[in-house]
Amino acid sequence: RTSLPSPMFSRNDFSIWSILRKCIGMELSKITMPVIFNEPLSFLQRLTEYMEHTYLIHKASSLSSTTERMQCVAAFAVSAVASQWERTGKPFNPLLGETYELIRDDLGFRLLSEQVSHHPPISAFYAEGLNNDFVFHGSIYPKLKFWGKSVEAEPKGTMTLELLEHNEAYTWTNPTCCVHNIIVGKLWIEQYGNVEITNHKTGEKCVLSFKPCGLFGKELHKVEGYIQDKSKKKLCALYGKWTECLYSVDPATFEAYKKNDKKNTEEKKSSKQVLVSNAEEPDEMPLPDSESMYVIPGSVLLWKITPRPPNSAQMYNFTSFAMALNELDKEMESVIPKTDCRLRPDIRAMENGEIDLASEEKKRLEEKQRTARKNRSKSEEDWKTRWFHQGPNPYTGTQDWLYSGNYWDRNYFNLPDIY
Repeated sequence: RTSLPSPMFSRNDFSIWSILRKCIGMELSKITMPVIFNEPLSFLQRLTEYMEHTYLIHKASSLSSTTERMQCVAAFAVSAVASQWERTGKPFNPLLGETYELIRDDLGFRLLSEQVSHHPPISAFYAEGLNNDFVFHGSIYPKLKFWGKSVEAEPKGTMTLELLEHNEAYTWTNPTCCVHNIIVGKLWIEQYGNVEITNHKTGEKCVLSFKPCGLFGKELHKVEGYIQDKSKKKLCALYGKWTECLYSVDPATFEAYKKNDKKNTEEKKSSKQVLVSNAEEPDEMPLPDSESMYVIPGSVLLWKITPRPPNSAQMYNFTSFAMALNELDKEMESVIPKTDCRLRPDIRAMENGEIDLASEEKKRLEEKQRTARKNRSKSEEDWKTRWFHQGPNPYTGTQDWLYSGNYWDRNYFNLPDIY
């Protein structure tokens, strides 16, 4: 589908501050937020947006040079967070045992995810190429912190991508995402932090720095870094913006450009007076430089974002890919398990524009989940995950959630009643 059943409503009549002032310094997963701040997707569906640019994985598989493969994997890692740009609605917290599946024949993958823990909230996913060319899996434990004017989400958890034809595995963690001006001013999002992608077969690494926006907004959305071999020799430089594109270029060319750019910036800075920001004022989103992205001569384009559909602003700033995630047709309804979030009544009500119903249903489901937890603790039975189990990540050795298999046999029994 190309649009949601109903456009989003205005959030202007609601004060986030009235809720958040009680929670400064607290972890936000413990706080019940009104449905008005949500977007009509579960976090499991939001995770699936990592897969929008799956063609980059297929492309990596087709390349014979390890450095070129790493370039594509790096572009995939950057593109995976691109859909977060201007997405200021919060996805619904998945219920324990909630699942989501997506099969996209046109993009060549199928994916399954499950909410495997409620406190802390952990979502595990497993995707595979339909031509058996890759496996991509991970688990995300989003740590949310409230800092007065902003909310920071640190997505703890490892991403693992296996290119089966090359017998190669890559791992990385995602950057931190921050939503600014949650009290006053226009909401805006930045991603920052270092992302280190490791090729466990060759020892090559790609170290990318997602830049915080900086004082004059010069660094807004910027990503840059290097691919290096196991002896740390720089093989190529990567640069771009996580909101729009990624390029690769020879390291020497890149460094010469940076040096020159720094000189120009310093000249500009000395002619500007630095303004001291007032804590009461919103953190204004800096306007990106007019020359949105300077392309260094000799660069190769690795990835470019697909423009959002014209109705995106009325549809929670969804991409075309996101727009279809909660679509449910009769044929699908008869095969998916009853735990699939397409069947979740609060998200469905919100998507249909029925905000009061969405709010009631959200409360009812949260209450139902609490009661089920109390009953389990009385009878001392532990929650059993269905499609994933805990175990060490085969490449990093750290604790991870691994797919247990059999989901696609479509033989569902003893599923929990969560809705």
